Amino acid sequence: MPFQWMPSRRKFLETAATLSSLSSLSAQTPSYSGQVPRRPLGKTGAQVSILGVGGYHLGSAETLDEAKRIVAMALDAGINFFDCAWDYHKGRSEEWLGAALAGKRDQAFLMTKVCTHGRDKNVAMRMLEESLRRLRTDHLDLWQIHEVIYDNDPDLIFTPNGAAEALVQAKKEGKVRFVGFTGHKDPAIHLKMLSHDFAFDTVQMPLNCMDASFRSFEEQVLPEVNRRGMAALGMKSMGGSGEMVRAGAVTAAEALSYAMSLPVAVTISGMESVGVLNQNLETARGFKPLPATAMAQLRERCRLDAADGRWELFKTTKKYDGDEGRLQHGFPDATELPA
Repeated sequence: MPFQWMPSRRKFLETAATLSSLSSLSAQTPSYSGQVPRRPLGKTGAQVSILGVGGYHLGSAETLDEAKRIVAMALDAGINFFDCAWDYHKGRSEEWLGAALAGKRDQAFLMTKVCTHGRDKNVAMRMLEESLRRLRTDHLDLWQIHEVIYDNDPDLIFTPNGAAEALVQAKKEGKVRFVGFTGHKDPAIHLKMLSHDFAFDTVQMPLNCMDASFRSFEEQVLPEVNRRGMAALGMKSMGGSGEMVRAGAVTAAEALSYAMSLPVAVTISGMESVGVLNQNLETARGFKPLPATAMAQLRERCRLDAADGRWELFKTTKKYDGDEGRLQHGFPDATELPA
């Protein structure tokens, strides 16, 4: 007899409410036959695909031509959300994404991130101009503060003349439509950012079937983001580099399905090849959220593997902490860290 796990009444009701919210989001947009569905981006009025292309992995493609193929095929499949950051591959990710979107910019919802890591508004605005040039556009659809992962980051961001003021200025000047922040380390840091009551449009966080049981963004941050009417952006659905899939804890389809079934606008996934894109499209095309019972069973199945964070290395190690941020905080870069 297959294992059947029955969730507690409280957890069942919470999950049912989540799925009900997700179904409501999906109902507001047309369902494209054979294409990736779209959802509202919070209260912004924008519509984004439930699957987004991650910029770091795009810059890891074997060649620029391969990156262009990934972007073209993604657009054809209905994906319109493209993620990037100023420091990914020292600018190559933005340059390649800009080249891939040449002549197609109007089909894309384009996001990149600013990497001040405590530096002032002037540095942020300079980075914005560099990002616009690399991406070959005169505006961003979304500009986010990158990698808010250190305890003092919120204080630095909201200090006078800090990065938060750059978000306001860029929006006022029409260089960005919407603004947000990202981070992958600790839910408490996200909540500290939200405590400033800044008018963020989006909040990006790691969301996967193991996160639910360990330092959980799903439990602690996602409800608050939704309560405020901001758009939640999910990332690291498979552990950052597919760790939990390679370990055999879950399949790629299970991991992606769980993440996209949460009340998020988009799940951003790294796709460095056409093969990985096609694998993800098999799950995302015509996607319907998992039932509450299936979500609960998957969480329970992963609970033991999740307990020490070994497949969420972005929370427990420095593996996913960028060198740019470490430098500005006075820490050694990755090459100087213990093996």
